[in-house]
Amino acid sequence: MRIITAVPADVAKLLAFREEAAAWLTRLGSDQWQRPYPAARLLHTIEAGTVFLVMDGDETAGTITLTADAEVGLWTEQELAEPSMFINKLTVARTHAGRNIGGRLLDWAGERAQRAGADWLRLDAWTTNGALQKYYLRHGFRHVRTVLEGGAVNGGPRVSGWLAQRSTGSADHGFTDLTVAPQRLARTP
Repeated sequence: MRIITAVPADVAKLLAFREEAAAWLTRLGSDQWQRPYPAARLLHTIEAGTVFLVMDGDETAGTITLTADAEVGLWTEQELAEPSMFINKLTVARTHAGRNIGGRLLDWAGERAQRAGADWLRLDAWTTNGALQKYYLRHGFRHVRTVLEGGAVNGGPRVSGWLAQRSTGSADHGFTDLTVAPQRLARTP
C-alpha cells in the first residue's frame, strides 16, 4: 500500500468516504459526523497539501489530514508554542477495516511530523465517542483534557474536543510513502 497526497479531483470521493464512515458510526450508535462537512473547506485543506490517501491498488483504503494548523480554541498558548502537528479526519474504508490501517496511518503521521520538526502529534476526537477515545489511547496517545466550549467548524456546538497527544517518532508503518517531504515547522523563540 502506498500513501499519496490528495488532489482537488478527490473532493467528491473523500466526501463520499466520510458519508460511508458516518453511516457506519450511526450503526454503532454514535452521533459522530452526522453534519455534512463543507466541500469548500475540504478543498482548501487538499489545496494546502495536508490531506493524504492510502491507496491499495486503485482503491482508497484510508485517509488522514495532517497539518501544522490547530483548530481555534482547543489548545493553550503554551501548547501552541510547542512544535506540534495535528491530525484529523482519520478514516478507513469499511472494505479495509481490521487491517490496522488506522494505526499504521497514525504511525506514519507521527514519523512525518517528526521529519517536519514537531515534538507532538495531537488530535481532537469526538467527545461522545468513547470507543474512538480508547482507540487513540491504545495507539499511544495520552488524554490532555476535554474542551466543550466553542463551535464546530461545520456549524453547531463543539463536538470534537477530546484532546490527546503523543510524541512523534520513527515508525515501521509499512507504507510506500510517495508524498513530498514535509515543510519544516517554524520554531517559536
